[in-house]
Amino acid sequence: MSNRYEVNRPRWDSERIQALRRHLGLTQRQLADQLGTRQQTISEWETGRYEPRGASSTLLSIVAERARFEYKATPARKTYRKY
Repeated sequence: MSNRYEVNRPRWDSERIQALRRHLGLTQRQLADQLGTRQQTISEWETGRYEPRGASSTLLSIVAERARFEYKATPARKTYRKY
């Protein structure tokens, strides 16, 4: 028996991040402040240079859920965690 379980996380691509920010009515700087990151990071996500990972991805999901932002968890990325 494996000590791992599968977690599906929504993939936060550039379009989805921009759509969330616009839904919230925030500037890149304001969203960065809410997430505890730099405005440059938001810009890099929105241009597709990088994708949010780990805690940043989780925070985006929490913000989206609280704002009742409609997003789909596909394509999902599978992460395996030990328990």
